[in-house]
Amino acid sequence: MKNIILILTAFAIVSCGGGEKNKSIEKVISSGDLSAIKAKRSELVAKYDAELEQLDEAIEKLDTTSKASLITIITAKDTLFNHYVELQGSVDTKQNIVINAEYPGNLLKVFVKEGQAVKKGQLLAKIDDGGLSAQLSQLQVQADLAETTFERQKRLWEQKIGSEIQYLQAKSQFESTQNAVAQIRSQLSKTSVVAPFSGTIDEIITDQGSNVSAGVPLMRIVNLNDMYIDVEVPEKYLANIKKGTSVKVNFPVLGDTITSKVRQVSNYINPGNRAFKVEVEVPNHKGLIKPNLTARVSINDYTSEKAILIPQSIISENADGEQYAYVVTGKNTDNIAKAHRVIIKTGKTQGDYIEVLEGIKDGDSVIKEGARRVHDNQKVKIKTL
Repeated sequence: MKNIILILTAFAIVSCGGGEKNKSIEKVISSGDLSAIKAKRSELVAKYDAELEQLDEAIEKLDTTSKASLITIITAKDTLFNHYVELQGSVDTKQNIVINAEYPGNLLKVFVKEGQAVKKGQLLAKIDDGGLSAQLSQLQVQADLAETTFERQKRLWEQKIGSEIQYLQAKSQFESTQNAVAQIRSQLSKTSVVAPFSGTIDEIITDQGSNVSAGVPLMRIVNLNDMYIDVEVPEKYLANIKKGTSVKVNFPVLGDTITSKVRQVSNYINPGNRAFKVEVEVPNHKGLIKPNLTARVSINDYTSEKAILIPQSIISENADGEQYAYVVTGKNTDNIAKAHRVIIKTGKTQGDYIEVLEGIKDGDSVIKEGARRVHDNQKVKIKTL
């Protein structure tokens, strides 16, 4: 207490000598010289700021009643920062089709069951051909005869025996019967329903014994080995997303997240929503991923190898719209330090954190807890964790 009284007495003595200073100030003001007035002001500010700073330091050391604000700090460190665009999508597969009947008739036999795995080209069902087989047999006999006649007539014509018209008639008859046979065979092949690709019979839609017409759905076949997700991405990300870009895919229903890549980027921007399509491949090692399953897709659109990340909650904004945070300097053995406000420039956010582009560097001690209670140049006490 005695020391404080001595300091205040010294300040009063200095103040008593201010008469001559006031006269000096009045003289400068009365001169009307703007440059001289500004110079005098700068001189006084520099002098008294230094004196006041000395007094503040003395008071801070001697005033045991003053309490420093309690804070915690985090150390800013360069770290890898991956930013993701989060979008919604659903799973699909290019091999998920309904097989329709291509020929009208009675569905004589269904050779597969629901859930059965089948191979490409395997016979799945048979439709009554309505006598096509018999027609084919008759046409084949006619085609064989026409072929024999044509070959004989051709040999005679090559030996200059017979007329040209006989040769041409035999050739025409042969080609006509061949075409008729090919047409009947094509129609007959439609009575056999075969698997267009390897997969699983997901559903039998039409029962055996039913009468069907062309276009009637018979069964659904699905292959879960080539799954993908189509996502519509806003056009502003066009320059940052390309084939091979890293993607995280979360399936809320399954409680599972997988890592994948973009395998195709559309060359067309939809004018309706200003978005382009991105196709993401979906590995299905466990077989749990099904078509139309909802997915949350996070596409990596930005990466920084050395980024400074701080919690968004410790950032404030001043009246000029500038963002700022507090760092501490001058830490002593009692964990007492000073808080300093720093104007910062921020970049992209991810979760609760934001990238700092300017204002904070690697190794800076940034105030976390208590960041909104302190002010510039305030004394703070760092809480040990």
